[in-house]
Amino acid sequence: MAVLTASKLAKSFGAEDIFWNVSVSIPHGARIALVGPNGGGKTTLVRILVGLEESGAGEVHRAGGQSIGYLPQEAKHAFADENRSVWDEMVTVFAELCTQERALRTMEAQMGAVGASADLMACYGAALEQFEREGGYAYEARIRRVLGGLGITEAHWQMPLAQLSGGQKTRALLAKLLLQSPSLLVLDEPTNHLDIQAMEWLETQLVNWPGALLIVCHDRFFLDRVVNRVWELDFGELETYRGSYSAYAEQRAERMERRLAEFRAQQSFITKEEEFIRRHLAGQRTKEAQGRRKRLNRLKRDALMARPRQNRQIQVRFRTARRSGDIVLQTKGVVVGYSPDAPLFAADDIDFRRTECSALIGPNGAGKTTFLKTILGQVPPLAGELRLGASLEIGHFSQAHDDLSVDADDTVLDKLLAHHPMLTSEARDYLARFLFAGDDVFKPVSALSGGERSRLALALLMTQGVNLLLLDEPTTHLDIPSQEVLQSVLSEFDGTILLVTHDRYLVSRLATQVWGLEGDRLRVYDGGYDEYLAERERHELALRATRTGTRRRAARHQGRRPAEGRLVRRAQQVATLEQAIADLEARLVSLSLELQAAGATRQFDKLRQLGLEYGAVESDLERRMAEWTDVADG
Repeated sequence: MAVLTASKLAKSFGAEDIFWNVSVSIPHGARIALVGPNGGGKTTLVRILVGLEESGAGEVHRAGGQSIGYLPQEAKHAFADENRSVWDEMVTVFAELCTQERALRTMEAQMGAVGASADLMACYGAALEQFEREGGYAYEARIRRVLGGLGITEAHWQMPLAQLSGGQKTRALLAKLLLQSPSLLVLDEPTNHLDIQAMEWLETQLVNWPGALLIVCHDRFFLDRVVNRVWELDFGELETYRGSYSAYAEQRAERMERRLAEFRAQQSFITKEEEFIRRHLAGQRTKEAQGRRKRLNRLKRDALMARPRQNRQIQVRFRTARRSGDIVLQTKGVVVGYSPDAPLFAADDIDFRRTECSALIGPNGAGKTTFLKTILGQVPPLAGELRLGASLEIGHFSQAHDDLSVDADDTVLDKLLAHHPMLTSEARDYLARFLFAGDDVFKPVSALSGGERSRLALALLMTQGVNLLLLDEPTTHLDIPSQEVLQSVLSEFDGTILLVTHDRYLVSRLATQVWGLEGDRLRVYDGGYDEYLAERERHELALRATRTGTRRRAARHQGRRPAEGRLVRRAQQVATLEQAIADLEARLVSLSLELQAAGATRQFDKLRQLGLEYGAVESDLERRMAEWTDVADG
């Protein structure tokens, strides 16, 4: 049985038809991506499916007893009580468990005051068993795990929701939805406010999601990992594809090629038939020509194919004005930051060569944009040496599009002409390649959408003839078709690229090096994204494999030179934490056995104490594991 079905949905805004005749079904366990160009109606369709908006035609059936969770792109007004703390909002998911816990405490007080009757003891035992079975001793640990996984730090847990930023609220709502585990989870751009670490954590959760998923997302790597079916909404119609995003892209190209071939074959047939009819309608083969004309008219009326439609795409190519030197960037002992007392990170020595593409990846706030500013000379390094190569012409694409700060009345055309003087007709032709056609060139820059601002910033950048591109989140606000075009343009660029991005699909297709920000260190990995992931996994496996032997290695280090003291101290810290973790794990096993024994003998006071201790030990274990990860990676 399907969780949700919809039949012949249609939606219009005024005279504009957004989509029509959309029929879909979401079975249990489905993992579906909804893709298509910006403005194509994806969010509108999703809101109709979840019941937040009415369709113009058709109907939606939601299976009884099945819950639906919905994450909008922005969750500014998603919480009923914004004075509640983040933690307390998460606890509301477990209201039933909290009610059970209060009932247990009431029964315990009754037994302590007036004694335990057989009926009360039986009731208490059954309630306690249900409480434990439904996760009564584990829900707080689940909350901590989900909040931490999505990058909501402990410092924000007691903060009122009203004080969170828009992105933090969206992540808090996502955390709540994951804790609720609805039968159908609908996510509209869930990765918008996540860094790579949080994305990877979310992917792991969704790959193992027990219910159905419907995801609107521009992150192609994320979709490749999570979904097994793709709905494409384009030109008002919805088509379905089986497989991951990459499988969809291949099938879509094949489908378009086949339809275009069929269309051309039919047009060729029509041309030949019309030519035959014209030549023979008044001659000896008049009857044959008349018969062909009837069949041709019937074909045009009933089976005439329309030319397959394709969205307009950016039609450009980056061109360098001159060749740079072979060495583009070299660093030695560089430390990046704004204050010597609080540096952001130290970098491995870098040797960056012409025509390479390096991807700089890491958590939000780790210092990626600051490093770009250091390369540009806007922020001097705190230590070490950074040297740029010869004959460099640098183009910088910033996240905030700082080069688009304009007077309120400046138009798209004004901005281009001020940036790169040319004839107005040439400027309009050039802007049309970036999808600013017709009157679009007279739009005020201040009124542009995020995607339009990105396209304009790229248009300005491409006029410069640069040979080194510093790109800071270039795919933000771009829909998937535009991302694909940008990827193609960058792959043909004959200069050098430094790419700061969370778009792992772009990194996997372009990068020849990966610079990973890990804690307080920038590490250089030769090879592409797959090699980086493999190396990172080998590193993590090696760390896990050496946990039990760390204490012995620390002992061997004791007699070494003072210069190795830092390594010794780290090894000692790891060994101490490993012993604490082992002790806590053993205590959890022991507590589980004691809980079972106390339940069997109906020692209710002891059960309560053991349950509280179990939760505290589990919390302590998670904290120690996090500490161990930080120390071992450092």
